Amino acid sequence: MPFVDLETNLPASRFSNEFVKKLCSVTATILGKPTDRINVTIKPDLLMAISGCTSPCVLVLVSSIGVVGSAEQNREHSAKFSQFLMQELGLHEDRIVLQFHPLEPWQIGKKGTVMTYL
Repeated sequence: MPFVDLETNLPASRFSNEFVKKLCSVTATILGKPTDRINVTIKPDLLMAISGCTSPCVLVLVSSIGVVGSAEQNREHSAKFSQFLMQELGLHEDRIVLQFHPLEPWQIGKKGTVMTYL
């Protein structure tokens, strides 16, 4: 059950439901997970700086069970997420930062229990 939180100083008007659906689909493909398990949050209009510069930027936090636990995996994920965001948002690659957080099944609650038991 992957979680993608996209934080940005871009205005909310740059993000449509269609973008959210595309990000869900791309995330599913990149991480090899079913689309119906993907959770996406967009947080626009934030005061942000990357590398000390406040020009348009995004910080993407990717959390998941089993697919973000190594440098090799995350190098591939980083390239693919960055390509998508550069294409969709018109950002240069140095304005995109990704954080990867591996999760364990007991850290995710759903349906009154945790993923360990589902």
